[in-house]
Amino acid sequence: MEKKRKHTSPYDLNGTLPLRIAVPLGLQHVLAMFVGNLSPLLVIMGVCGITEAAGLGNLRVSLLQNAMLIAGLITMIQLYPIGPIGARLPIVMGTSSGFIGINRAIAVSMMGGVTAGTIATSAEAGIYAYGALMGACLIGGIFEGALGFCIKPLRKFFPPVVTGTVVIAIGLSLISVGINFFGGGNNNFDFGSLPNLLLGLFVLISIIVFKHAFKGFPSIASILIGIVLGYIASTIMGLIMPTTNAEGQVYSWVTNWSSVGSASWFAVPQIMPVKIQFNIAAILPMLIMFIVTAVETIGDTSGVTEGGLGREATDKELAGSVICDGVGSSIAAVFGVLPNTSFSQNVGLVGMTRIVNRFAIFMGAIFLVLCGLFPKIGAIISIMPQSVLGGAAVLMFASIIISGINLITKEKLSIRNTTIVAVALGLGYGVGSHATVLQAMPTWMGYIFGGSGIVPAALIAIVLNIVLPKEKKEDQNKVDILDTPDI
Repeated sequence: MEKKRKHTSPYDLNGTLPLRIAVPLGLQHVLAMFVGNLSPLLVIMGVCGITEAAGLGNLRVSLLQNAMLIAGLITMIQLYPIGPIGARLPIVMGTSSGFIGINRAIAVSMMGGVTAGTIATSAEAGIYAYGALMGACLIGGIFEGALGFCIKPLRKFFPPVVTGTVVIAIGLSLISVGINFFGGGNNNFDFGSLPNLLLGLFVLISIIVFKHAFKGFPSIASILIGIVLGYIASTIMGLIMPTTNAEGQVYSWVTNWSSVGSASWFAVPQIMPVKIQFNIAAILPMLIMFIVTAVETIGDTSGVTEGGLGREATDKELAGSVICDGVGSSIAAVFGVLPNTSFSQNVGLVGMTRIVNRFAIFMGAIFLVLCGLFPKIGAIISIMPQSVLGGAAVLMFASIIISGINLITKEKLSIRNTTIVAVALGLGYGVGSHATVLQAMPTWMGYIFGGSGIVPAALIAIVLNIVLPKEKKEDQNKVDILDTPDI
């Protein structure tokens, strides 16, 4: 008699689920990160002049295809480790947006230098610059992987008050991204228009209704259901409303199904689509950024374990996560893709749904690999209106902040810990999220510390945790007395 496979709960880290449950839950994670996985590449390709107009359309397609393939493969390793590589946690990997600033600076510098030298055309200069980025990412990934083996002796510098502060900073940095999506994308001419806002609100309300008014699968797959309903709503809007303005510009809420029809069915991924260059001027600043992203990955890993499992991450999990970040980034560079790191968007999804089953997320990773092999599948996701994603993103990103608060409050929020959190978020995150404050500083400081606020917040929290003396027990008791209400 054939033995039936025993299925487990979606809230169980290990075990399997029936495919009818696992596939949609995995797809939820892909929808949450798909746009963010491709956006950094689109930005940096534009900086390097890798455009359709330059006759490099095939290269663009190849790089975007590889980005989906690599994200899927490295996520699989994070879920089911190879030796020390991987955390065995529900962490989704993808092309990091945190490197956009430093990559842009390096690319512009490289293009200026080679154009004045031996490179004949701007297109060749751009490809050389992109190759230099890949060389720097390859070395930087190896460097971060080596850092991962040092996590255990460094763990004392990352107590809950530090990791919680980093997780909160990650969530805060993504709130504005979520609202940007919600409004339809601030690069679009109709950003903040009523159709975009109504579409985002429709998705948001749909998710809340399915999450709390239903039980079972509709509740745990509320994000996916909300996004699918958003697709349907945008398609209906396209049938009953004008899709372009008087100037012929297409509204951002329009679902462009013709892109799916024009996408090819199958394409073989290319290894080293751009020749890798090794330039010390690109490598040195990239090494600094890989130190920074290691801290962010520690925060993401802590957010996943706290938000999804209700506990702190172990030394082995933190080490495996950082090592996978590094190894994944080096592999990505060989395929012409920017650094591959843990995706904070999906940390928020885990925190919101509490679904941590690795098998379900593995199904999502398989879908990403299929997108890399079959471009038509990827095209279906790529046409998602940004306001549809925004309706889900505002909830997911805010839940990251909640995970950070839970981490910080694991211990009593003493005067010392309050100071660490307040200064790190007030000064560190505040300065970092308003990069113009650093305009009088050296340019490299703006690229590394400006933009998201995560880096300065993390560094200030780490330094204060080291220099501020630990409070004695009797000091904490005095605080308790002072905090006692009058009788």
